[in-house]
Amino acid sequence: MKTVAIAGSSGTIGRALERLLIQEGFSVKRLVRRNQIDDSEIFWDPKNKFLDPNRLVGINAIVNLAGVGIGDKRWSRKRMEQIISSRVEGTELICKTIAGIKSDERPSVLINASAIGYYGHTGSNPATENSPLGEGFLADVCSKWEESTLEAERAGIRVVHARTGIVLSASGGLLKRLLPIFKLGLGGCIGSGEQLMSWISLRDEIAAIKWMLDNEINGPVNLVSPEPLSNFEFSKTLGDVLRRPVVFKIPSSVLSLVYGRQLVDELMISSQSIVPEVLLKNNFTFSDPVLKKALENEIRSGS
Repeated sequence: MKTVAIAGSSGTIGRALERLLIQEGFSVKRLVRRNQIDDSEIFWDPKNKFLDPNRLVGINAIVNLAGVGIGDKRWSRKRMEQIISSRVEGTELICKTIAGIKSDERPSVLINASAIGYYGHTGSNPATENSPLGEGFLADVCSKWEESTLEAERAGIRVVHARTGIVLSASGGLLKRLLPIFKLGLGGCIGSGEQLMSWISLRDEIAAIKWMLDNEINGPVNLVSPEPLSNFEFSKTLGDVLRRPVVFKIPSSVLSLVYGRQLVDELMISSQSIVPEVLLKNNFTFSDPVLKKALENEIRSGS
């Protein structure tokens, strides 16, 4: 039996990943920032740089998903600092800790979260894992996040950067926020609706993470469906699945009043056409390659 430690286990992806790993016969440890309830939890404190290396001895792999939300609050200077520090501090602490453990006792692989924000605005030009770093705050966040794993890489630990797109889940993230609006028949596209969205279903997201644990892959991996769609197509498909009309257009200027211009520009109207080249070339099988099926499954399961 393999043992996997998850940082960020209380989030939407972390909870679903834990369930999958346990179903597949893995033992799971959760990194928590409160008092431990039992031996299945490992206390850590990234702010004060505390993580007991003895608790990581014998663990086979770490999946680090920790970081404050990117799209749930306006990007004030303080919030932007939190977005970066919550990712960099935790990642550096994990990497320094496992690099200091004897090679035959430490985790052999680190799956570290990142995001397709790495590529910035790509327009309609497809970006693969070999595409260059883009521009903007999110690109800077992802660059610093990935650089934070260097100590683990230098120690010979296999590191994978999971560059995730929009994860579709009825229990969290974008889809959870959209469902009540679209169910009322008030849904619509944002701005022109022409911007491309690169998405992935929750079950494909966690299946891909497990796949990365099981296969000797390292470096960046784009976790997105092979089918990016425009925001207009996404909105129309969601309306069709819910059997509701989609007649509204939400001006980006209105959203800017609520969330701020920079967040809207980079998260809501930025166009990203991302290709999951590593997954496709290595024969990963998507359960939900088509948006309509992905939405139907998520809404039905309420996962």
